[in-house]
Amino acid sequence: MLLKSSLSRRRLLTGAPSFALFSGLAAPLLAAPAALTSETLLLPRNVTAPGKGPRVVICGGGWGGLSAARHLREELPDAEIIVLERNPIFWSCPMSNKWLIDVVDTAFLTHDMLHPAQKWNYSLVQCEITGFDRAAKTVSTSKGKVAYDFLILAGGIRNAYDVWFGEDQAAAEYTRQNFGSAYIPNSEHIALKNKIHNFKGGTIVMTLPPPPHRCPPSPYERACVMAWHFKTHKIPAKIIILDPKPQIGPIGQGYRQAFEELYPDIITHVPNAKVKEVDPWNKKISTEAGDFSFDDAVFMPPHQAADMVWYADLIGRTDEGRPTGWADMDPRYFTAREDEDVYIIGDSMGAISPHFGHYPKSAHVANYIGKIVSRNLAQRVRGEEVLAELPDNLCYMLVNGAPREAISVQFTYALGQDNQVHQTQIDVDVRTPDLLAEDFVWVDGMFNDFLR
Repeated sequence: MLLKSSLSRRRLLTGAPSFALFSGLAAPLLAAPAALTSETLLLPRNVTAPGKGPRVVICGGGWGGLSAARHLREELPDAEIIVLERNPIFWSCPMSNKWLIDVVDTAFLTHDMLHPAQKWNYSLVQCEITGFDRAAKTVSTSKGKVAYDFLILAGGIRNAYDVWFGEDQAAAEYTRQNFGSAYIPNSEHIALKNKIHNFKGGTIVMTLPPPPHRCPPSPYERACVMAWHFKTHKIPAKIIILDPKPQIGPIGQGYRQAFEELYPDIITHVPNAKVKEVDPWNKKISTEAGDFSFDDAVFMPPHQAADMVWYADLIGRTDEGRPTGWADMDPRYFTAREDEDVYIIGDSMGAISPHFGHYPKSAHVANYIGKIVSRNLAQRVRGEEVLAELPDNLCYMLVNGAPREAISVQFTYALGQDNQVHQTQIDVDVRTPDLLAEDFVWVDGMFNDFLR
């Protein structure tokens, strides 16, 4: 039985819009792989099984996707839940900056994804996602097609190198291989750690993506842990942070104090430094704040919603018809505006409120939204009123390696009288060991929630 339900006060749009709507707007670098032509259904739907619940397919096994899978099992015991994930292991971006200087080891970041799948009784398929047919309600993968009743897109972000390089794939690939950002779980993290520990001296340029981007305070944390390593090992290094924003944020005062008090001879923060041109071969970068040469770099290009959101034709557009780079979705119910049987959770989500734009693109928010969506989807299936919920957010950032001290930021959300979501930000700027201890309590609780 194909389960159909609808949200109150919302319209259902059937069918998938043509990808031609975005013709010329997405660079060739970002085109979807060719979808499989086989009609074979991976894990075919047994439509005759009595009492069978809906099939929910979750694309992406990160903080949001695995949270949704685990909590859907509790909310919908009869549902068939399938997680499609390309990576063989779970690698946590949260805490990975601390891993760069061995505050935690690799085993702390990596987790077996089969264990939670077995514990919470959902299917885990390692595959690449290559396309969607929303009219037929199927996902094309490197292992065949998967039918769904409800779809959750939890793919995180992609690095939009095309914003810098257009169709120059050689420049994009050279930059990724030599100056990778290590903001998507893959081998770039190991390459960055090796770069830091093998660096002999010179200038490292670090670019920040323009907002919104993944984990807003974490690039500054990365600069701090790198600077601490260079300072401790007496490596003659300079780190230039090219920040497109007019000032450091969030936790601006805390980071400024860390830069000035702990690393005044190492870190230089350059505001209003929007990237104009990158020459990776000659190690030069031009920004609106000036031109810079470098010996090495950590280049974080602009972030956008994961490729899968583009493949599904669910990217929002501006009034001028340009892609926003993020999912076009209901900000309260997290469903795609074009297709309410598709949910978007985590970093791919579009804007939430005119007052602050996007929720922080953080693991905490992804985990929280995964829980909210599991409850909302279950309410739909049970024919109950769907209750819109609001998340919160919490981030801890290490700024000193000895003594080990952290700062933090908290975000809370409330619905205002204008029926829009409002954000309250609380920066904890005084660095203390207690905040680092709280960080470990936080991450332990998160891992226990959906991984262990």
